[in-house]
Amino acid sequence: MTSAPNAETGIEQAIGARNAALSAKDAGGVIASGAPGFVSYSLAPPLQEAGGEGGLDAWFDTWNGPIGYALQGLKITAGDEVGFAHGLVHMTGRKTDGEVVDLWFRETLGLKLIGGAWKIVHEHSSVPSYMDGSFRAAVDLTP
Repeated sequence: MTSAPNAETGIEQAIGARNAALSAKDAGGVIASGAPGFVSYSLAPPLQEAGGEGGLDAWFDTWNGPIGYALQGLKITAGDEVGFAHGLVHMTGRKTDGEVVDLWFRETLGLKLIGGAWKIVHEHSSVPSYMDGSFRAAVDLTP
């Protein structure tokens, strides 16, 4: 499928607004980027979160200052009403306990054009795990 140029631009803008809200720790802005009942497979438990805020404010409270949230290598495939995007996220910042976060992970977003605006209907974020029997998350990888 060839991406529709207007769809690709709209999706880029929607993702940019969501990522800016994440960086600013703006839970309302993050939620506004999603469609009602969107499904999230995020890094944090539970295995699936459907709609709602999913504890964003509590998570944001664990950070000192803004959260670096840069989506790199964004690839978009879209039609007139649906699309998906994927890339690598580089999340950085300092937690309230002093821990410095410098994490790369994978992210795929499914979007739908609703009422003239691109909304996220599905989010999947993941880190690979070591297949050496330890099943440790491979949080030390960089591109």
